[in-house]
Amino acid sequence: MAEQKINNIDVSEYPHINRGLDGIVAFSTTKSSIDGKTGELIFSGYHIETLAENATFEELCFLLWNDRLPNKKELDELNQKLRSKRNLPEPVLNYIKTTNKKAEPMSVLRTSVSMLADFQDSEANDTENAIAITAKIPTIIAAFDRARKGKEIVAPLKIGSTAYNFLYMLNGEKPGQAAERTMDLCLVIHAEHGMNASTFTCRTICATESDMFSAVTGAIGALKGPLHGGANTAVMNTLLTLKEQDEVADPIAFTKEKLENKEKIMGFGHRVYKVFDPRAVHLRKMSKELSEETGHEYLYKWSEAMVKTMKDEKNIDPNVDFFSATVYYSMGIQPDLYTCIFAMSRVAGWTAHFFEQKANNRLIRPRALYVAEKNKDWVPVEER
Repeated sequence: MAEQKINNIDVSEYPHINRGLDGIVAFSTTKSSIDGKTGELIFSGYHIETLAENATFEELCFLLWNDRLPNKKELDELNQKLRSKRNLPEPVLNYIKTTNKKAEPMSVLRTSVSMLADFQDSEANDTENAIAITAKIPTIIAAFDRARKGKEIVAPLKIGSTAYNFLYMLNGEKPGQAAERTMDLCLVIHAEHGMNASTFTCRTICATESDMFSAVTGAIGALKGPLHGGANTAVMNTLLTLKEQDEVADPIAFTKEKLENKEKIMGFGHRVYKVFDPRAVHLRKMSKELSEETGHEYLYKWSEAMVKTMKDEKNIDPNVDFFSATVYYSMGIQPDLYTCIFAMSRVAGWTAHFFEQKANNRLIRPRALYVAEKNKDWVPVEER
């Protein structure tokens, strides 16, 4: 690396300065393993393909929280506890009903989760808090979406999976098996993903010995940023821009024009993966099947055309956000809710990392390299 000095400090000695901690290992973990070169993703010992084919979201929560799969009794108990915690405290529900109907859904989710701390049993342990937060986030999302549309808020059921109840509360009708399984698979795929920005935020807050509600609230705030959790919304908005062109829509020319203008195309490339994102493999299949069932084949075809163009032009593969956009859209979910659904799933990983951080805690306190001048002379205000 060429020598670069700032105020006589050779910053080339610190290759990770101002590079987002690239390559820095901050923690050891049992929650997930990512091999960006081969496209391998493992959750607590299980490959993502195995989990996508077999696991429910509730099983995955137990796995991440305990580093093992539950037996039938344990899974039944967890399901019962999750179902019993779905209702929201009245003040939180009133906030959702009365807040600005044009507010960003992620902002409402962040505030609501923060409010939950005021109503949780002071004697509850971290596992009980994790269950309560995981159970209530779907209710918050569905309640706000209906409230902002002027519709009656649907109370959660005492039966059914997280995926089933979310779709029921969101749409006001019981979903079919295919829709439930699709949503459940989305929750499984997004539940954990290494030391991403929101998980790092969660662990940093936990490391101060703050509470789980604060840590999850902070994680939601980090996920809200478009460079982390908002990419699938941007992908869908791109596809909807193409849709406005109707008959003359040309995704290949559209993509090439953006590349020529040096515009960023959301949903492509990944900080870790150098190959096809393994999560996107499953979402790609779902996108095709759902688009055909719901009459949105054009969205899938446009997506595939963009994927090929990006590969041909830049040798860049899509990430998990790219195909999840069309999956959610085909299920009738509005684009600005996509990141909320991400949070609904990722809370399993956040809380798992909270447990892990707390079990072997040390305050997270990295250093910063000071590169400004030192020992300046003071100048009176009249002379400045």
